[in-house]
Amino acid sequence: MTTSLRPSLAGPWDDASASADALPLDLIFIDGFLGHTVIGIHETELHRPQPVVIDLCAGVPRARACDTDQIGDTIDYGEVRLRLQRLMAEHGVQLLEALAEQIAHILLIEFRAHWVRVRVAKPRKFDDVQSVGVLIERRRAPVVETSGRGAEIVQ
Repeated sequence: MTTSLRPSLAGPWDDASASADALPLDLIFIDGFLGHTVIGIHETELHRPQPVVIDLCAGVPRARACDTDQIGDTIDYGEVRLRLQRLMAEHGVQLLEALAEQIAHILLIEFRAHWVRVRVAKPRKFDDVQSVGVLIERRRAPVVETSGRGAEIVQ
């Protein structure tokens, strides 16, 4: 039996709704997006695009698409893929951590995900490792509205 040490998005999904008051989440994922971009801190990395592999998972409280069967009622992973392609050309960061943070922000803000897990890796960066990278999780901050009568409503 072979055991992989690769951090995986296939981990326990229960972690996606870890807080007691969190709604169950429907999870939309992209696994193995291959992009090419200029990223890194070493002189040898700053002049030519290099491959990066992105895995992501975005959670939304029970997507309306389950009932309506309409793509507009969920996160369209085709649109996420196009946004990742655009990001590869325009991100302007050096560290994988910063790129992962940008991806998380896009999913949370532009695609209205409530929770995200993003893995960004450089395959074969070194001869003796399969890949190096970063894995982050982020959750959208709750929206707090005031009713005008001193009460706060958290959505």
